[in-house]
Amino acid sequence: CLFALKRGSSGINAEYGGELLYRNAYMVLCILGLVVHNFFYSILMLDIIIREETLLNVIRSVTRNGKSILLTTILALILVYLFSVVGYLFLRDDFVMEVDPSPPGTMHLSSFMSALSVEASPDAADPSTLSQMVGEGLESCAAFSEEEQAALAADCEKLWDDVKCACLGGSFTQQESAPAPVEEEEASDEPVNVRMCDTLFLCIITTLNQGVRNGGGIGDVLRRPNITELLFFPRIIYDLLFFFVVIIIVLNLIFGVIIDTFADLRSEKQEKDEILRNTCFICSLERGAFDNKTVSFEEHFRMEHNLWHYLYFIVLIKVKDPTEFTGPESYVYEMVKNKKLDWFPRMRAMSLCSDEAENDQNEVKDLKMTMDRTNKEVASLTKQLQELQDQMTQQRKQKQRTLLLGGITSQQSMGQSASSTT
Repeated sequence: CLFALKRGSSGINAEYGGELLYRNAYMVLCILGLVVHNFFYSILMLDIIIREETLLNVIRSVTRNGKSILLTTILALILVYLFSVVGYLFLRDDFVMEVDPSPPGTMHLSSFMSALSVEASPDAADPSTLSQMVGEGLESCAAFSEEEQAALAADCEKLWDDVKCACLGGSFTQQESAPAPVEEEEASDEPVNVRMCDTLFLCIITTLNQGVRNGGGIGDVLRRPNITELLFFPRIIYDLLFFFVVIIIVLNLIFGVIIDTFADLRSEKQEKDEILRNTCFICSLERGAFDNKTVSFEEHFRMEHNLWHYLYFIVLIKVKDPTEFTGPESYVYEMVKNKKLDWFPRMRAMSLCSDEAENDQNEVKDLKMTMDRTNKEVASLTKQLQELQDQMTQQRKQKQRTLLLGGITSQQSMGQSASSTT
């Protein structure tokens, strides 16, 4: 209890009304356990529902779609009422069930109602006054007449069993009457057949209790009719309709809503856990952004963008004197005061920025080396082209020289042939 009170007294805020109400109920249960009865301590064990998210989702699966479940339950009650009316009107004799005999000393409903219906005689005094007169003997009965004393004694005997009241010594006293001889009866353990549909109210209670709780419906507990009876086939239709409509359709609708809601809550919880595991709470960068980087996602989440560091910084600027703020602290103070989140590094991180700068430098170096290599190749190709051009020029000159020498030789041969002919 002291631990619960300690937990409830820390961090109380007006915005958390539900939490405050829960802590107050926790404290009330502790006080009731101390003052009234130790039973109230056992209710505190339900605190595990608040502590465990899975158990809390089990409760939410019922309360989240509570309106749908409530309306479906009302529909089920209406159907049970209609089946009860039909059973009361036409199948009253089939509502005969075996019950176990009552143990000795059990008070029956009829005895209890008859005891409540006992009223004092008009001439008698108030029962509370009579109780004082008889139990304590403080009131004198000598002032009453004999008829009034007899009436008071009769009322006294109605209020207390096995007690004989009389006016002795001027006041009422209780005298235990002699016990009446009890006839020994053999206790029977055999079950007793009881009609459970003599009234419409009893028929509704029986149909709701026995019909809904049994897997086969109300037909499992009713009397098994003979095939020769006139209402044999209507009874089959009655049992089948109750089974299909109430047991299969309506109850499964309620269970389906609860199961679907629990599945949705479990999926939402898994998605939240996945986001918390693979996404930075401060910058919203995912785990994949830190692949093949100098800083891993775990180091970034634990060191660079630690949630508690940001919280400590906010607390610092709230408790620090504004006249001692630095430039960044003044900026963050104004952002927090105006409830703005622009000062958070959204989709940015210093480690990624440094890695990007290093990557840019490496890319520049690679580009420069590529350009140098390309320039060397171009120079080599230019040199080869110049050599090829020189070779072609020399070949052209040699060809021209050969043609010139060939022309001179042909002219000389023609001159020699002409002179010989002459």
